[in-house]
Amino acid sequence: MGTDLRSSLSYHRRLFLLLLAFSWALVACFIVFQYGREKQFKAERLDTRLQLFNLRMLDALADGATPEEFIAARDEPFGDLRVTVIDDAGRVTFDNSAGSLPETNHLDRPEVAEALARGTGFTIHRHSESTDLYYFYSAMSDGGVVVRSAVPYSITLREVLAADREFLWFMLGVTLLMSVAAYFATRRLGHNITRLRDFAQRAERGERIDEQAVFPHDELGDISNHIIRLYARLQRTTADRDREHALALHEQQEKIRIKKQLTNNINHELKTPVAAIQGYLETLLDNPGLGAEKRTAFLEKSCAQVARLRSLLADISTVTRMDEASQLILRERVVLNDIVDEIRTDMQLRPEGQRLRVNCDFPYPLEMEGSPSLLGSVFRNLADNAAAYSGGRDIFIRLLDNSPEQYTLQFSDNGIGVEEEHLPHIFERFYRIDKGRSRKLGGTGLGLAIVKNAVMMHGGTISVRNSERGGLEFTFTLRKHS
Repeated sequence: MGTDLRSSLSYHRRLFLLLLAFSWALVACFIVFQYGREKQFKAERLDTRLQLFNLRMLDALADGATPEEFIAARDEPFGDLRVTVIDDAGRVTFDNSAGSLPETNHLDRPEVAEALARGTGFTIHRHSESTDLYYFYSAMSDGGVVVRSAVPYSITLREVLAADREFLWFMLGVTLLMSVAAYFATRRLGHNITRLRDFAQRAERGERIDEQAVFPHDELGDISNHIIRLYARLQRTTADRDREHALALHEQQEKIRIKKQLTNNINHELKTPVAAIQGYLETLLDNPGLGAEKRTAFLEKSCAQVARLRSLLADISTVTRMDEASQLILRERVVLNDIVDEIRTDMQLRPEGQRLRVNCDFPYPLEMEGSPSLLGSVFRNLADNAAAYSGGRDIFIRLLDNSPEQYTLQFSDNGIGVEEEHLPHIFERFYRIDKGRSRKLGGTGLGLAIVKNAVMMHGGTISVRNSERGGLEFTFTLRKHS
């Protein structure tokens, strides 16, 4: 039952009902306490008036007057005042209200016993066996005789001793105001508690938390906002960690895949020159009497395959070095103009059919921090690719942009370009557009892959497209400082 009630009522309502019950109970206790104090105060005031009458009567009796003479000579404080005189033995010697004197001993009467013990005493509401009425008794003793005056406990006296109604209405108004204030206070607090509970439930389910959730500017609101900010920060940290872990795992898997692919491609690429060399040598060994011209031709072909094999191994070494120890590659001051000059000189030494004009548009020396060998491989492999496959006559190298952080360069030729379907794969390792032509020209399929990796190791990016004037157009960036 308690659980059902708890689940059916919101925290705000439960808290409000609790505070309401506490407030009304507190006010009720205060009213009861105040009423008792007020009644006691009014009773003591009435007792004071009656005790003054008792004192005067005791003085008159001490002077030798009789009770009848004293009463007849004085104005009574109340019209229906009952006066009783009791001796030290408890016998009633005078009573102006009874037809006959009571024969019962009055020492056990509370007001009489208190008067004998303390000098004065009173009883607010007690039944009289003599008159069968209820009285307010006030007694005073001089050590022997007890004078007791009493007022009938009528409706009038009850109203006199009753609590102040204005005070009761005032307390009722205060209680209502406290109830209204408690309602709004608990509603505000309950709203915050409910929102905090909803946050805890969402956090338990692992849902995303809005860090911008606004709570009131109070102590609970500040605590709630702080908790939400901490949890949101923890969520971001966890998400970043998971994302980094997934990325690292993906990179690791990609490296494994690339290594496996590289190994398979290397095995495939090495088989051809090795098999060719083996075939030529076996032919020479099996035919000692072979003519000098054919022997020379076989040896030249073997040397060509050896050169191809050496080039392949050099490219594989470069790729492996970039994959495995990129952070160990030494960086130093490099002037790109010097690299282009080396490419121009090398191009001039090539056979006529492989020689291209190098047109460089660097308005000033381009200095950066990097690896001379890798930066040289970028321009060298781009130039080799253009000389081998473009079919053009010129190479154009331009500076497109010089920002404080990086250079933006363009490398293009005026050849035939490539079909658009091949452009997305042109930087892949061992990717060849024309495999037969590539092998004939001694290509390894790793040149442009080396270019892309070398550019990335220098904090840059590279893209390729077919130029409007024909040929391929490579655009890449290089960071000036690592």
